[in-house]
Amino acid sequence: MSRIKVKLVKSGIGRPQKQKLTLQALGLTKLNKVVEHEATPQIVGMVEKVKHLLVVENV
Repeated sequence: MSRIKVKLVKSGIGRPQKQKLTLQALGLTKLNKVVEHEATPQIVGMVEKVKHLLVVENV
C-alpha cells in the first residue's frame, strides 16, 4: 500500500461538525500538523471530504 502525508493548512473553526470530526479522526488537531497514513479507501475518502483544508502529498 502506498502512503500519503496530510498537512492541515486551514483551520476547522467555523466548519460543519462532520468536517471537524473528520479532521480529528485523521489526527489533525493544529495548523501545519503533518500526519502520515496508509492510502486505504477509508482514509482517501476522509481526505476528499476536507480536501479544501489540506495539502496532500504521496510518499
